[in-house]
Amino acid sequence: MFLQIESALERRTQNEVLRIEPWGEHSVRVRASADALVPGQDWALDLPVRTPTVSVTVHDDGTARLVNGRLTVEADAAGRLRFLRSADPADGDGADDSGNDTSTGNDARHPARELLAEKRPYSASPGPRVYSPRGDGTYQIEQAFQAYDGERVYGLGQHLHGKLDQKGCVIALVQGNTVATIPFLYSSRGYGLLWNNPAMGRVELGADATGWIAEQSRQIDYWITAGDTPAQVMAAYADATGHPPLLPEWASGFWQSKLRYRTQEELLSVAREYRRRDLPLSAILSDFFHWPKMGDWDFERAEWPDPAAMVKELDGLGVKLAVSVWPTVEADSTGFEPLRAVDGLVRDGNGGLLRNHWPSRGDDDPYTPMAYVDPTNPAARRWQWERLRTSYHEIGVAAYWLDACEPDLPPHLARRAVYQAGPGLEVGNTYGLSTARTVADGLREAGNDRPFSLIRSAWAGSQRYGAALWSGDIDPTFESLATQIRAGLNVAMSGIPWWNTDIGGFLGGDPQSPAYREVLVRWFQYGTFQPIMRLHGDRAPNQPFSTRMSGGPNEVWSYGDEAYEILCEHLRLRERLRPYIHELAEAAHGTGAPPMRPLFFEFPEDEEAWTVDDQFLLGPDLLVAPVAAAGVRSRLVYLPHGADWIDAASGQSHKGGRTVEVAAPLERIPVFARAGGTLADVRIY
Repeated sequence: MFLQIESALERRTQNEVLRIEPWGEHSVRVRASADALVPGQDWALDLPVRTPTVSVTVHDDGTARLVNGRLTVEADAAGRLRFLRSADPADGDGADDSGNDTSTGNDARHPARELLAEKRPYSASPGPRVYSPRGDGTYQIEQAFQAYDGERVYGLGQHLHGKLDQKGCVIALVQGNTVATIPFLYSSRGYGLLWNNPAMGRVELGADATGWIAEQSRQIDYWITAGDTPAQVMAAYADATGHPPLLPEWASGFWQSKLRYRTQEELLSVAREYRRRDLPLSAILSDFFHWPKMGDWDFERAEWPDPAAMVKELDGLGVKLAVSVWPTVEADSTGFEPLRAVDGLVRDGNGGLLRNHWPSRGDDDPYTPMAYVDPTNPAARRWQWERLRTSYHEIGVAAYWLDACEPDLPPHLARRAVYQAGPGLEVGNTYGLSTARTVADGLREAGNDRPFSLIRSAWAGSQRYGAALWSGDIDPTFESLATQIRAGLNVAMSGIPWWNTDIGGFLGGDPQSPAYREVLVRWFQYGTFQPIMRLHGDRAPNQPFSTRMSGGPNEVWSYGDEAYEILCEHLRLRERLRPYIHELAEAAHGTGAPPMRPLFFEFPEDEEAWTVDDQFLLGPDLLVAPVAAAGVRSRLVYLPHGADWIDAASGQSHKGGRTVEVAAPLERIPVFARAGGTLADVRIY
């Protein structure tokens, strides 16, 4: 039998404990365990439970029902759960057991309908939740749901499969360079579901079932919300997992970077050249190996003799400095012994500290075994921030570039990792989130209410720490650019508002090649409309990976005269867009709405908008259609129904709900402003 415990439902049998409780308006949290529920383990669910008006009913036949706003949960006598969009009060009794509408009321806008239902994963399974003992007190866990024809699935973080709608995919829930697993999905059926479990595993979005699998865990934990629009679902998700802080004013501008500026003078010379050319520049980055030893988190004074003076000069130029921070720690570095003293280094399940080999400064640049900071340990976070504060924050460094924080380990080592929070298989996906927390907690303690970090890995809830995810070491090709467009939109539907790519791709690219110059120009145009605009990459002539590597030139004047004029015009365009981007930042902070968004986010009633995967909206008022193929000088653009659209180049107005062919000369990509919107009178092109 189900028991009502305040506003929650709980069911205990010989084999399972199941708890269903309201968790925010229109949302519930479901936890289940073969043993006992783990207390105090909220993972991504950062904010406390609200206490909205909830209706709970327990029936004598063993069934139960919980209604929380738009979401209704029905439980049968075997503990199987169905989630329905609640009927409006005038809509009658709701739906039958198949989810078919049985509404008898006059208002049929929102009759009760099935959003999602649990199902047995296979015939021998006793129910939709399967616990396979591992022999160490943990389980391999499986949770199965019904699949639905026509359902579309978005979110789930950043992946390189090149799809926007991920229905039919099997998505590994494992972090990696270029992959950020965020186990939240948005369904076209009108719900959002967070698999609130940081274990390595997978989600199978099959035609016959949707399955969530955790390789090592102690309980099932998921959160589900109902919404009639994508905006409602994303707002509920932000309420449950944390709202992003406001974007710092400077961060909306152009960021300059290359593989590595080797010295203080080299970096300053680039900033000075931007000023000499009267080009906008908001931030410049000092990348890896600017330190003496990994784990020192400080400048190598032979190459960076006066960092405070450098930051002061940059400030005078209107440029902020960001510095690379890696989690690797050499045995003879400043950080090794203090971190080891607080058990702040990742342990190896085979014994001792987990170590991986990276280059270290020396005559022959040897690869050296290095340990890793354990950011799940609060004492380690505090010590590392104190080091970052004294080395960087006190001299005015504005942002931290949290690189290689998946952490960047081969799979066999990632599975052997042991953190204070638990084994790598069980909790390892939260490493990047905890790394971002190190900086955010420190900055907030220092009085900065807009913490912000570039980060290469994220998990559910990373947005509350000001994480700006970038897509890692990607290829410098048109095919890669096309993939990024879709990946960025899925990140947006995963609750991360600040996302960006290495403009031009990372792994190569020859500035002297006409073919690559076209890639760079088209990527730069796309990047102009990304939430964060950052030029970066390891350009030719490429060098072997070492502490001495530098990489080829990667400034806007590095790509020839024709490209230079185009890039400069887009820098100025970005400046014109910055007030609008800060309006979007306020919206993201307040409601969780992502600045970059799929067409269906604003136009959910337009069926065609759900299928467009090579365009996007920057906020509600700007439609962007990137060019992601060589030699293309025009392209088809779908204009969503429900608005009129003004071609930013020609000024021509078009009715929505149609596809138009638009010129796309090398100088620009197709962009449309929404008639009557914020940008209708702003010069785009």
